[in-house]
Amino acid sequence: MYGTDGIGEEEPLFRPYAMTGGRAEPRYHLAMETLISSMSIPDDEMAMLTPEQESIMQLCRSFRSVAEISALLRVPLGVARVLVADMSDEGLVRLHQPRLSQGQPDLNMLERVLSGLRRL
Repeated sequence: MYGTDGIGEEEPLFRPYAMTGGRAEPRYHLAMETLISSMSIPDDEMAMLTPEQESIMQLCRSFRSVAEISALLRVPLGVARVLVADMSDEGLVRLHQPRLSQGQPDLNMLERVLSGLRRL
């Protein structure tokens, strides 16, 4: 069961969900605009990470949104949410949830997300 990405390169369609044990939703709500930063961990612990976890750790040396992680890793948003939430539970990344006051989005956060999307 393979799909193509439009460039002629074949990839298995099931692979992203195999990374999450078939889960498409994290254990708790994680908005796509949530910013993620990686924690510093010793090299011996870094060697024990999965390739996906290692990629997320590298990407999140600077703040990245869950949506950016999904796009850069080329995995569905649900998969990125599960991976990030699991890594947060393990203390590998820090979540910076948006704080909505009086129903208005944080403009600073939206500007950072927009800037990150433009860099893609």
